Amino acid sequence: MGTDRDRRDIKVFSTCPQSDLAEPGTYLRQVADAARWSERAGCEGILVYTANLLVDPWLASQVIIEHTERLCPLVAVEPVYMHPYTAAKMVASLGFLYGRRVYLNMVAGGFKNDLAALGDTTPHDERYERLAEYTSIILDLLKGEGTGLVTCEGRYYRVRNVKMVPSLPSELLPGVFVSGSSAAGMAAARRLGATAVQYPKPVDECERERPADVGSLGIRIGIIARERADDAWAVAHARFPEDRRGQVTHRMAMNVSDSEWHRQLSRLGESPAGAEHPYWMLPFENYRTFCPYLVGSYDRVAEEVARYFTVGYRTLILDILPSADEMEHIGIVYREALARSEHRRPTGVNQTVLANGA
Repeated sequence: MGTDRDRRDIKVFSTCPQSDLAEPGTYLRQVADAARWSERAGCEGILVYTANLLVDPWLASQVIIEHTERLCPLVAVEPVYMHPYTAAKMVASLGFLYGRRVYLNMVAGGFKNDLAALGDTTPHDERYERLAEYTSIILDLLKGEGTGLVTCEGRYYRVRNVKMVPSLPSELLPGVFVSGSSAAGMAAARRLGATAVQYPKPVDECERERPADVGSLGIRIGIIARERADDAWAVAHARFPEDRRGQVTHRMAMNVSDSEWHRQLSRLGESPAGAEHPYWMLPFENYRTFCPYLVGSYDRVAEEVARYFTVGYRTLILDILPSADEMEHIGIVYREALARSEHRRPTGVNQTVLANGA
């Protein structure tokens, strides 16, 4: 990995609860609570999903901002839902109203049926070409360089002499994430200078592969850890029990998805898990979540996370957590993983992240 990448801080993001799993009268409180304890833990930000069946991520992000002092929403942005000017206006407006930075998680859409319901039948790789053009317009508008007027005669979008008002201070320019699970997604990340986020393979495989040639890398993963491995596995199986209906739903989703990460994770589900193999895919196979899990003792899981850091993953996006207490357990893992990775190779990471109990 390059020296520039080594100097970048490791950033940790939590994930906002999903609205489809909550009652209307309780969801706002759930979002506010998750945001507050994520901030207390020292997280850089919190991922907010977007999908046909979820509340608007920009409105959820405003709730997050209003109930915290510095936590940055990582807003999932899908081009089919809004024009790039509108997305840029959202970023600029939140910056103007709250003085808060946001991150953008640029997504191309994973389920063809959701896109088709909105009249979008664009093929997978072409969606990433469109995503790169879309994101470039957003960034050009927010940077406001020169006269601040932006013109684009692209393949998918055309704007002429557009200026973003209110303007966005340079220190509030958004960080950009793009899925890096497919070649098309990785190409878009390179073009944009974005962080390529992956659903990681077991760390043994990551260590054998050549690191991706992108500006920075991140992983999306769940963690369940306790002092004793047996206790961690008991919590894991209680939270994610075998679910035959979920397994059927998972297979059906596979049939309608053209997502490369979805296929990759399904193949990885064949890997064993246990004391010597903390990498666990059962929650994904039961359609309970969409990322791998690391389960085991603090020491064992910290070793795995440290190895991911050493490989070059500088951003960690955690799965949705059930409570603030669970973040405390992850904090123990994080601090130990950070110490181990720093011992192996200087990284210049920010040690204040997750320093306050998580």
